[in-house]
Amino acid sequence: MANNTEKTAVDTAPSTELKRKLGIGAVIALGVGTTVGSGIFSSLGAVAGAAGSALIMLLAFLVGGLVQIPSNLCYAELASAYPEDGGQYIYFREAGFRPLAFLCGWISFWATDPPSISIMALAIANYLGYFIPVSNLTLRFVAVALVLIFMFVHLRSVEGGGKFQTFITTFKILPFVLIVGIGLFHMNGDLILNSTPMVGTTTTGIAALLAGVSATTWSFDGMGAACYMSGEIKDPHKNMPRGLIITALVVLGLYVGLTFVATGILPIQELATSEAPIALVASKLPLIGNVAGTATAVMAIIVIIGSLSSCIMFQPRIEYAMAKDGLFFKSFAKVHPKYETPYFSIIVQCAVAILLIFATSLSDLLGYFTLVALLKNFLTFSMIFVLRRKKNYNPAWKMPCGYLMAGIAMFMTGTLIVSTFVWAPIAGLICAIIAVGTGLPAYYLWERQNKKSSSTD
Repeated sequence: MANNTEKTAVDTAPSTELKRKLGIGAVIALGVGTTVGSGIFSSLGAVAGAAGSALIMLLAFLVGGLVQIPSNLCYAELASAYPEDGGQYIYFREAGFRPLAFLCGWISFWATDPPSISIMALAIANYLGYFIPVSNLTLRFVAVALVLIFMFVHLRSVEGGGKFQTFITTFKILPFVLIVGIGLFHMNGDLILNSTPMVGTTTTGIAALLAGVSATTWSFDGMGAACYMSGEIKDPHKNMPRGLIITALVVLGLYVGLTFVATGILPIQELATSEAPIALVASKLPLIGNVAGTATAVMAIIVIIGSLSSCIMFQPRIEYAMAKDGLFFKSFAKVHPKYETPYFSIIVQCAVAILLIFATSLSDLLGYFTLVALLKNFLTFSMIFVLRRKKNYNPAWKMPCGYLMAGIAMFMTGTLIVSTFVWAPIAGLICAIIAVGTGLPAYYLWERQNKKSSSTD
């Protein structure tokens, strides 16, 4: 009788396991969907200004994409070794850095994940304001509505959310393909081959190329998004490495194609000084030239919606993984009995994002998010050096020249960390530093509480 009671209690306990329901298409959709966002709209002009000539600008995007590939290769190896939900948190934990694993999850919850949702929701609302001018407060309510819509999409089904993400990612690529496809037939080859620096350029040659490469980096960030959901990917040992590598190639192809067309249609001076370079390129093309402003606003909305959906889908998995390990509130490990999604983690993360929408500005959020995200990436790439020395480290796929690739990834990320202190608003940086500084004390308090609970039991 006691055994039956025990069995019934176990059977009726809430599930904390998520099922593998997503294929390689979802891996690519998450990576491309997260990466191809608002960054390309702003970085095209920034890269033009940094590079100083059309040829250097084109090379900058090509080299910038190629040097980002090592980052994706690092994630591909780590994901094939540990096909679990949680991404970076899992890699730190398995490397033996439990406090660092906690810190990763802690700052994800307080400093990167909800702010990223807020940033994208506010950006979409601002572009919608192009069509219907409304007050700043109304725009914030629109941003909240967007968060709630995609929260419900990803609450109800992992498979449904994956299909939607694949659809919206495919849809968001089409405007880029349209501009490149039409633009190829209206280019001036002399503009591309012109290596003469534009007026006012202070750097040339290798120095200009390095400056241009640095300016491209934000456009390539986010390709490892699917690693957070490795525990829900079918046949992850094959699909994760393949999906992440394909993601890098797709993003590289899109950006190089767009840059090739842009430098063949507009002089470098115009690209560098334009606040909306993609809209300016579109305005020079037949079919879409007369509605370039509207077309670009629509394009931006579609592109950022894909990124917003992706973030709401994958980000809550890190708190879910931590809660399963007893390093976060237990409720975050709850899985919905019908929808089989980490519903509590999704709801709370979106709730925090909504609070941030009303509590701060977009520029402060960018500084807050950026510094912490870069620190996490830098430390993640360093785990390759630690894990490869462990006997029980057996990734299904190992990247070639592993230490070199990890070193390149760390160098690029470290460069960006330094540059963040130059451009980011001080309020955002202070909040980021506070989030990091409170992480380790919180970890030791958490572990102390866990020990007390264990001794009581």
